[in-house]
Amino acid sequence: MVKLIASDMDHTLLTEKGELPPDFANYIARLEGIGIGFVIASGRPLYTLEHIFSSIKNKLGFIADNGGVVNYKGETLFKSLISPATYQAMVAFIGEKTDGIAILCGLDTAFLPEEARIHENFLRTFYANMMFVPKLDRVAAEVDKVTVYLPDKNSKACYEKIVRPWYGGDFSVTVGDTIWIDIMNHGINKGNAMRVLGDRLHIGASHMMAFGDTYNDIEMLKAVEYSYIVKNAHEDMKGFAKFITDSNDNFGVIKVIDKILHGQKIIGRL
Repeated sequence: MVKLIASDMDHTLLTEKGELPPDFANYIARLEGIGIGFVIASGRPLYTLEHIFSSIKNKLGFIADNGGVVNYKGETLFKSLISPATYQAMVAFIGEKTDGIAILCGLDTAFLPEEARIHENFLRTFYANMMFVPKLDRVAAEVDKVTVYLPDKNSKACYEKIVRPWYGGDFSVTVGDTIWIDIMNHGINKGNAMRVLGDRLHIGASHMMAFGDTYNDIEMLKAVEYSYIVKNAHEDMKGFAKFITDSNDNFGVIKVIDKILHGQKIIGRL
């Protein structure tokens, strides 16, 4: 009964080396052949995801920037932009109150302060298009997300003590891994993006499946009938999924897809 499958990228679909499962494109073709769509759901921007999946991007859906942009088979269905005055105030707040680096996530490129250039090689993995500027608060662009990059890997503490108390009431704020905090417009998350896709494709939650590993996947897992976490997920994520599959390094997402392709019963309930 599954008609749409969504998977987080880092620590879920990708291995710890950042590699896709072997023969991934063939799995997508086989799913498409039996009428099942596949969606990449990530905190990364659309242009990065399209670069990674360039050979099959027109066969995939993309939930980019944690739901700030929703694209399906080459068509952008939804975007939620933050006003310039708002994201400029966020940049000032991040600089004054946190030990992180503010990143303005534009629809076409990421804007970073010059002092972040020392992290360029690492950040290129996530932002295929980057521009270093002297003053972030002078950037005028279509921005759908403001990210705090925390090289000291203290994202959860920074989120709980600083960012959520200030922005949590009026914006969607979420943690990705140990190094990211993302701020989007209110109500923007991967779960809302799944509903956008469902409305456009006429697919209800009862026909949806999703895979995740951490906090920014919670709303997506809640939005679908068949919710999975990978074995390597954060321990406290067990309360947000109905099923568990093998780890990312053991290609847990693909193991479930194999069962679907062979008409086998879904197992692995938490």
